[in-house]
Amino acid sequence: MTVAVILTRKGRDVVTTGPDSRVSDVCDLLETKGIGAVVISHDGSRVDGIFSERDFVRAVARQGSAALERPVRDYMTKAVVTCEPEDLVANVMRKMTEGKFRHLPVIEDGRLAGVISIGDVVKHRIAEAEAEAMAMREYITA
Repeated sequence: MTVAVILTRKGRDVVTTGPDSRVSDVCDLLETKGIGAVVISHDGSRVDGIFSERDFVRAVARQGSAALERPVRDYMTKAVVTCEPEDLVANVMRKMTEGKFRHLPVIEDGRLAGVISIGDVVKHRIAEAEAEAMAMREYITA
């Protein structure tokens, strides 16, 4: 299975904000949207960085509450690993596991096309395993 299958099921909506947004505003966005990361983009189509809950913890550990008033560009992850819709889910899982991150922007034709999380990948893998088990049961009983 490919990343495109996951995007088809979950949708391609991406929450983005600009690099000059204050950390406190980005944290509000994370909480309001119920997500774990926001793609940082100056134009909404190219990835300048990503800001996750882990980046927030690092920011507060380094600067304390003063980090909340700083621009998110000061703390975002700038070297963002991405994937493409054609990538296999197994390869994406490997990237996430090796890189120890939970969110992966999806790039299509040079533009931001979605974001998948480790939760999306696990949900997909569970559904895949359940479908295989059901097919085996039907095969055995038929």
